[in-house]
Amino acid sequence: MKNYIVVIIFLFFSSLAFSYSEESEIDEEELFQEATRIVKTFGGTLKPQLGAALKSGGPVHAIEVCSVVAPAIASDLTKKTGWNVRRVSLKSRNKTAIPDSWEVKVLKDFDKRQLAGETAKTMVYSGIIEGKYRFMKAQGVEPVCLKCHAGKVSAPIEAALKEKYPNDLARGYLLGQIRGAFSLVKKL
Repeated sequence: MKNYIVVIIFLFFSSLAFSYSEESEIDEEELFQEATRIVKTFGGTLKPQLGAALKSGGPVHAIEVCSVVAPAIASDLTKKTGWNVRRVSLKSRNKTAIPDSWEVKVLKDFDKRQLAGETAKTMVYSGIIEGKYRFMKAQGVEPVCLKCHAGKVSAPIEAALKEKYPNDLARGYLLGQIRGAFSLVKKL
């Protein structure tokens, strides 16, 4: 009888421990989907504003809008979602876009994948790194990007870039190249 009670007690506590570990398990798929939605929101908010700026004042106006709007969108999404949201690049336009060592590795991997024929639309990297869920989505160079990110730009665009981004490295891109990535981090 004693053995029977011990077995029942053991099974009871084992089931409690198992259900607790199931509840506290990290759902990486859910985190992935949440990060994907945030990136879509970022792009879906920024692109129309840049498009409107290009139509109303050309690339010089778009540079002005991008220098203010993109960081504001990232900040707003960070506050609303609890994720750290930013854009990074191996050739950064400003100091907020300088990647950390993990982001550098992922960006270099994206470049290799692009050279192997993969497009930016499919390039994503995510995982749990040092107690954080990290997610990166590649940004490819689209035709409109070349107005300000090509090797050679017009004199007015050059002047606007120097004014807004004095340490600009985000130049010399070709259509389809990886220009950078959305980078999201959530503490677990």
